[in-house]
Parts: sequence; structure tokens; C-alpha cells
Amino acid sequence: MTIKPRYTLFKLTGLLCCTSLVSLASSVSHAAGFAIIEQSASGLGNAYAGAAARAEDASTIYFNPAGMTFLSGRQAVAGLHIIKPSAKFTNNGSSINTGSGDSGEAGTVGVIPNLYYVMDINEDIKFGLGIGVPFGLATEYDKNWRGRYQAVKSAVSAININPSLAFKANDQWSFGLGVNLQYIEAELTQAVDFGTICLGLEASGGLSSGTCAVVGLNPQASDGFSKITGDNWGVGFNLGVIYSLNDATRIGLAYRSEVKQNLDGKADFTLPTNAQSIFSTAFADTDVSAKIDLPDTTALSAYHQLNDRWALLADITWTGWSSFKELKIEFDNPNKSPSIEEENWDNSTRYSLAVNFMHNAQWTYRAGLAFDETPIPNDEMRTARIPGSDRTWLAFGAGYAPTKNFQVDIAYVHIFVEDAKINRVGATGDVLRGSYENSVDILSAQARWVF
Repeated sequence: MTIKPRYTLFKLTGLLCCTSLVSLASSVSHAAGFAIIEQSASGLGNAYAGAAARAEDASTIYFNPAGMTFLSGRQAVAGLHIIKPSAKFTNNGSSINTGSGDSGEAGTVGVIPNLYYVMDINEDIKFGLGIGVPFGLATEYDKNWRGRYQAVKSAVSAININPSLAFKANDQWSFGLGVNLQYIEAELTQAVDFGTICLGLEASGGLSSGTCAVVGLNPQASDGFSKITGDNWGVGFNLGVIYSLNDATRIGLAYRSEVKQNLDGKADFTLPTNAQSIFSTAFADTDVSAKIDLPDTTALSAYHQLNDRWALLADITWTGWSSFKELKIEFDNPNKSPSIEEENWDNSTRYSLAVNFMHNAQWTYRAGLAFDETPIPNDEMRTARIPGSDRTWLAFGAGYAPTKNFQVDIAYVHIFVEDAKINRVGATGDVLRGSYENSVDILSAQARWVF
């Protein structure tokens, strides 16, 4: 049987010079874990190889703020990334029945925006402001699919506001730093198997034997529903340095800190009528809290201009996903135990190589290849909320500059995702066993103004 997760649009807002930052839609995230690396269209054409060293436009605020010292005057960049995911689940021995249905819909198109602005304070000091979406995911299955007790809807979005400064010490060394003001919003829903919970209480002595049969609560036939929402503001920082060996070669090192998010929100429960007499107290609507540590990253990049036409780029990026050990939700209701979902992710590394060809003063062509490790350690730790796997990127792009003050960049990437097996045991003992077949296509465009 085949299941296709349904993806939905979830909104983001932010301000840049009193302008709203439209919205975000994301599928299963497009870098390892639920990170979103799509922060510039010019970089996408290189699969983000050399991102911490190339310093081509104002998007360097995100990848390495030291790169702002390679820009002159004022520059603004606005970009959009259109993302089309494909994902389907194939069952192979799950213990959960299918309720009234066992199908979903294909992924829908999502859009991720980026905005950047750089200006001179003086010849050697630059100021920049970037707004983007560094983390996000949104998956939604049919409410009656096999894995409904583990996940129905999962939506996480993080807006990052990134004021930055850069300083050019001399012809070789440039330094940058930034503050990250990050707003995160999350929504998690799933079905609740009150039949199995009821029988568990009988077995442990919490209910008299036969109570569940009397009220008609049967496993996988007495579903309720839970919806948990929360949000928070967190603060982090980023640092960067670029060393220029000569006019043709430079090396960049960039670090983005972990951001600790302590979310507060609500838990809303829907109970079947025959469960209310037993569970209305334990499953009453209540306030909730949860902690998510968004990982730090370290990137080492190189850029080398072979001649007046060809350039080579390379990058290694490490992400500290081992900070994501569990998803623990605490309920203010004293009658409700915490919900704990083990993750135990590993740190991951991303490798990329790329080439640029400067055809003439107007046209630049780009290509890149990347391999992105998954932080998910094994089939048992893979979840229906984030069924990720190793990814290989194949990217192409072009830049067109009709004038010296304006340029348009476009890029396309296809992401090949390894088939991902899942063998996950849920809170009520249900087993989701099968495999995911995924791929992602991304089309990006940005406009760049120098003034």
C-alpha cells in the first residue's frame, strides 16, 4: 500500500524596512534534518559550494558576514525559492490498521523568501541585515493513514533576523559577526488510540477489568485527536573570517551558534464520546511547553579564480544535530504525563563542489554537486514527522547583469534522496514499518540592486 504525505503552506511574517516577509511553505526540509539551506539563488546554482568564501552578493550575510567587505556601496537582494517535493510511504508490516482510508495527496509547491541589505559605514566597515528561514518543515497525512498515532500534521517554521557587521583588517583578512533574532512556531497533531490506552490502564490496575468493553473502547477503533501548538523567540550569533591568499584565491570559515528555543503554547484534545467519562480529566485542554535546541553549524569554504572565465568552489559544512536528543512536551495539567519522543540524532556533514563560467560581462553560468548526510541514525529513530535520508544535489544556475547596478540570478536543483526505511514504535506500542521514497526539485530566482 502506498502513502503520499500531503504538504501544506504555513505562514511566516517578519519586517524589513516596514515590509512584511510574505510566507513560507516547506516540505520535509531540504538540507539535513529540518534545516533549510536555501538562502540565495546565486548560491543554489553552485549547490552552495564555496558559500562562506565567494562573497558574491549581499546573501553573504547568512553564509559568512565577513564577505560583506568584498562589496562596495549599498546592495539589496531579494530572492524566492519554489520547492516541489515528492514523497511516498510504502507499508511493509505496520501494526496499525488503516481506519477508513489509506491514502494521501502529493506534495504541493512551497515558497521560501530571503531579503538582504548591505551598506558602507566606511571603506573598511560594513553593516548588513538579512531575513530568512533557516529551519522549517511541514508534512500532513490523511487522518486515517497507518501512522496516524505517530503523526498527522507537523509544521515547524523559524524566521531569522540577522543584523551583521564586517571589518576589513588588511588586504588578506576580513572578519564578520552577526546577531540572530529567531522566531519559531510549531504545530504537531496526531490521532490518539483511546482503546489501547484504556486496555493498558486495565492491565496496570488503573481501571477495573471489563471497563473498556462496557463503554465500547476498542484498540484502533476509538480514535481521538491531539493538536499541540507553540512559539518562542530565541537569540544566537554568527561569526566569520575570510583569508585572501591572493587576488584569485580565498578561504572562508563561518560559524552559526546553537539557538535554544523554549516554546510555550496550547494542547487541544478531541475525545470520542465513549472516552469522555474516563479520560476527560487527563486529556483536558491545557498549556504546554517544549524545548528545541536548533543546531550550530561550522562551514569551511574555498574559492579560486582559475582565469578570467573559470572559477572553482568547494565547501564542507558540519551541523551539530546531536543536540536534538528528544522531543519532550510538558503539560501544565498535573494529570497528564509528559510526551517524550526519542530522536538521538547524530552530527552530520555536507560536502559540495562547484564551477563558475563567466561567459562575458553580462552572463555567468554555474553548476554544483553536493552530498548531504542525514543525522537520523537508524530506522528505529526515523519518524513519520521527519522521514529524511542521505541526499545528493545536482545544481545548475545562471546570472544575468544587463547593467552594472542590476543582476538577476536563477538556479535549479534536483535532490536525489536515498530510500528511507522506518521501523518506529509509537507511544501506545503501535509499529510503523515500511519505507519512504523521496525527491525534491527547487527553482530559485533573485534580483540584486547596487546603488
